[in-house]
Amino acid sequence: MKAFNIEELRLAAKRRLPRAVFDFIDGGAEDERTLRGNRAAFERVLFLRKVLVDVSQVTAETSILGKKAGLPIAIAPTGAVGFGWRGGDVAVAKAAAAFGIPFTLSTSATASIERIASEAPGRHWFQAYFFKDREYCMGLIERACKAGYDTLMVTADLPVGGKRERDFRNDFSIPFRFTPRNMLDFATRPAWALDMLLRGVPQLENLGGMLDHHASTQNLVSSVGRNQDAALDWEVIKRVRGAWPGKLLIKGVVHPEDAERALSVGCDGVIVSNHGGRQLDGEIASFDALPGVVRAIGGKASVLMDGGIRRGSDIVKALAQGAEAVMIGRATFYGVCAGGEPGARRALEILSDELVRTMQLCGTRNIGEIGPELLAK
Repeated sequence: MKAFNIEELRLAAKRRLPRAVFDFIDGGAEDERTLRGNRAAFERVLFLRKVLVDVSQVTAETSILGKKAGLPIAIAPTGAVGFGWRGGDVAVAKAAAAFGIPFTLSTSATASIERIASEAPGRHWFQAYFFKDREYCMGLIERACKAGYDTLMVTADLPVGGKRERDFRNDFSIPFRFTPRNMLDFATRPAWALDMLLRGVPQLENLGGMLDHHASTQNLVSSVGRNQDAALDWEVIKRVRGAWPGKLLIKGVVHPEDAERALSVGCDGVIVSNHGGRQLDGEIASFDALPGVVRAIGGKASVLMDGGIRRGSDIVKALAQGAEAVMIGRATFYGVCAGGEPGARRALEILSDELVRTMQLCGTRNIGEIGPELLAK
């Protein structure tokens, strides 16, 4: 697929999708200050490169959570991918496997835990949202274990849904709530709309059996965050730790004290994240929060980060600040929405090429040589 950077994939996705669907992927909460801040944080930091280093042989291979990875990248959990490209979750998982990196399946994915395991063999992580029906969530975790997922990621920064005003303006909800406004929007992308009409709207396959007093998936997930468990606390994480035999990560950590607490309850690492600017507007950029969390962890566990990564140079900066690896969400989401599995692969090709090129230009031959001395103070 012809695209030279992630922004071009973003624009290709925008051309193909109805505004409501694209804005759901692209947008953030309220005034979107955190969304913009994630990018601005990377742009503020400059390289202090080295020269006259033999960089004729460079490798980006590394270890993530103790296992070999082709790149210092893992795919972040992204919900509702199938609304942008039918079968998109499987497509991104296959692209990740081709590059030898982990793929994280969202609780709110349009592919089931078992479907990803069978159709896209590779290294699989599962991201757990905790809803009010905690037992249902524990059942999902058990299913992921049985399906061979090696890492569980609990998202901790969503006690309630953020105020995503683009979605309000577009009458967007999951599943779709058809209104005159969004019907007109959908009609502007006839190929997308015809597919939905003929083949039906994709389902959130992991949530189809959830039961509560609404007794309907339509009501359960009709708006982002409606059924999140606002009472989720560290006691629940202790229970999860006792039930999950693999690696356990907490996603959404920006405060050093939370990082220390994660260690104390037996987590194997944390993901520094502000949910891509989609929840609390006006909070610290993930990249800016990274150094404090790294210091708090003190090398005792893994630290990953997500938020705002659009270039290979961003990955180098995150590694130089102490991250073991980064997670990307929108980059491959844009890619798959622009062109299916080839589009997702193209997103990873772009980031891989830029990563290696930046390493060479900075005088680093492997991931282990990337350190804080590469960044101007």
